[in-house]
Amino acid sequence: MAVKKPLLIMAAGGTGGHMFPAQALAEQMLARGWRVKLSTDARGARFIGAFPEGVEIEEVPSATFARGGALAKLAVPFKVAGGVISAVWGMLRDKPSVVVGFGGYPSIPALAAAYLLKRPRMIHEQNGVLGRVNQIFASRVDQVACGTWPTTLPEGVDGIHTGNPVRGSVRERAAAGYIAPGPYPMSVLVIGGSQGARILSDVVPPAIAGLSLDMVGNLRVSHQARDEDGERVAAFYDENGVQADVQPFFSDLPARMSEAQLVISRSGASSVADISVIGRPSILVPFKMATGDHQTVNAQGLVDAGAAIRIPESQLTIESLQGAIEAILSNEQGAIRMHRAALSVAKPEAAEHLAYLVEELAGKEQERAGHEGSGN
Repeated sequence: MAVKKPLLIMAAGGTGGHMFPAQALAEQMLARGWRVKLSTDARGARFIGAFPEGVEIEEVPSATFARGGALAKLAVPFKVAGGVISAVWGMLRDKPSVVVGFGGYPSIPALAAAYLLKRPRMIHEQNGVLGRVNQIFASRVDQVACGTWPTTLPEGVDGIHTGNPVRGSVRERAAAGYIAPGPYPMSVLVIGGSQGARILSDVVPPAIAGLSLDMVGNLRVSHQARDEDGERVAAFYDENGVQADVQPFFSDLPARMSEAQLVISRSGASSVADISVIGRPSILVPFKMATGDHQTVNAQGLVDAGAAIRIPESQLTIESLQGAIEAILSNEQGAIRMHRAALSVAKPEAAEHLAYLVEELAGKEQERAGHEGSGN
């Protein structure tokens, strides 16, 4: 009789910041002979196209108090409860060896079910400040893995710094060779989270267009912009003689990043991890409405290392951004130092570290069950 493979259930919310680390862990665990299920909602399902084929996807009912009107908010507890009941029945039918939550409201049902059924469980927090859901479960799990260090944790809770797992397509570009900026074709990558950032679409194009004619003539810009912003951003670049590819989402983002002399980005945890692992000079603009100002914290490691220039939204102007771009693209040796500094804080092995923690939890559970079975 064939031995049943151990099962990992991953629970993640509907943003790239939660889903990309989950994808990276799924790739690792499948390679180690595990079965993997992903529990997410309809928003998270937008990202499953890049997940390995072996991952079983389960859409669960969940909700957040952050969106919708009064009636929608009243329905939240009932939707979450329904999701928890569904997750409990699912785990009774197919018992997971470990459950890992990556944050976001859709991770509540699986983590709550694992807590009720006393299954081995852990959370991975990508940011330097715990998200709301991970705050709830931090003291109710067996392990807290931290992508950013230090991470602010509740009193009495210890964390392990694993780093933020990056997808295989990013790992393939780890420490990619860097061509320093100079009087030849250069690439600039502009990204703003999983759906672009309006403030970057407003400020970056005129900042780039205002550079010297020689520099503008050498630039190739890849700019991620929301659907509603894309047409005007592309038109502005074209009218000002800037070669630009404007899209709402780049499926080949790691390749574009590895070819870039400079990355202009929000400082979401996944973006910071990708920039570090590939090793690129960056200008980071933290999202000012991020919970606990966690994007400012996320950027700190790259800033302290000398790998990034951080510009708060309150100080982001065409002039301030243009000055930062010029400072990097006109300084060959400075850009090389930033490239090396980014690599110095990278954790390309984060997915392996997280996979090790998963297997360690499963091993402890097997050992405990063995002791109970023998009557010890």
